[in-house]
Amino acid sequence: MSDGVDALSYLHRRNGHEDAPKPDLILLDINLPRMHGFDFLTQIKADPELKTIPVCILTTSEAREDIEKAKELKAECYLIKPLDLEEFEKTFSRIIAGLLQ
Repeated sequence: MSDGVDALSYLHRRNGHEDAPKPDLILLDINLPRMHGFDFLTQIKADPELKTIPVCILTTSEAREDIEKAKELKAECYLIKPLDLEEFEKTFSRIIAGLLQ
């Protein structure tokens, strides 16, 4: 998806996404174009059709208030996105391993 607005269109199956499958997991950066990630998360968790999709925040922000806000909005996890490619791959592998449990 190119931004939060497009991602919501995808999840609601509109604007060219009418045949989109429902995702098993949403990896969400809070720094989205056109819509803040927390606004996106709020809309997902308020929607009866979408609120059961696990949302994992994956962002560069280490700010305590962002971590607390993610918990408050019911994100399933909050991971700091490593800038190093090898560390990013390890983080992504942990996410996948958690899904397979």
